[in-house]
Amino acid sequence: MRFGCHLSIKDGYYGAAKKAMEMKATAFQYFPKNPRSLNVKDFDKEDASRCKAFCMENGILSVSHSPYPTSITPHDKTIRSHVVQSLLNDLEIAEACGSIGVVVHFGKHLPDTTLLESYQLMIEVLNEVLDQWEGEVQILLENSAGLPGGIGTTLEELVQIRKLCHAPEQIGFCLDTCHAFSCGLWDGNNWGEIVEKATALGYFDELKVVHLNNSKYPTREGKDRHAPIFGAGHINVAAFAELLQTPALKHIPFILETPREEIPHEREIALLQERWG
Repeated sequence: MRFGCHLSIKDGYYGAAKKAMEMKATAFQYFPKNPRSLNVKDFDKEDASRCKAFCMENGILSVSHSPYPTSITPHDKTIRSHVVQSLLNDLEIAEACGSIGVVVHFGKHLPDTTLLESYQLMIEVLNEVLDQWEGEVQILLENSAGLPGGIGTTLEELVQIRKLCHAPEQIGFCLDTCHAFSCGLWDGNNWGEIVEKATALGYFDELKVVHLNNSKYPTREGKDRHAPIFGAGHINVAAFAELLQTPALKHIPFILETPREEIPHEREIALLQERWG
């Protein structure tokens, strides 16, 4: 199985790849640019190329995560233009680094709009990006945290948004375990039901990465606070074992976004590989 974590690009994309190998990780995630900005980055293509070659040579998978301000439900035309150009830039960087995709958070229900209008806006923004994108790297839609019934918390929503876009083949999925627990999609005891539903919907066919996170709060409280896999989180080891041993996830990279100050990622990756690797 592939385990890794989110890494800084302060030493470049190639530097992040080398750091992953030093940690004995077989996958890693990175922000392609400033995580708090939508500004387009004139990136170092040679550094990205070295990252791609190094990962191919050493059997490491990388995945990009779009900056925090990225929203596929932008509330005005100016922000929409920034989001579209930023996402195209993220896709270009990810392609140059040889990454499998760019993780993008599911959109939000905008005030003063119907739920249907917010869904329609997501589809329009995704179409605007992907109609201009000619590379192989995919947008990977991530499930939302939140209270039960919140937008983006069901597999049906994710699958339907993908299906209704112009180029569904350019869209995959990222499953965040803390988000799924937060909204009650996965309560720690119903993984078998999720597997059955995900298989029937074709969700697993398009799942490309899992964000492997425990939760500091109980299920259905709608709080997105990550905790270490082995520690005081509310998702127990038996529940993670059931998830990690799912045949459909055998070749999916599992990326930690857990608090490093509680357990260093090197140690957590070693524990994961010892138990399930």
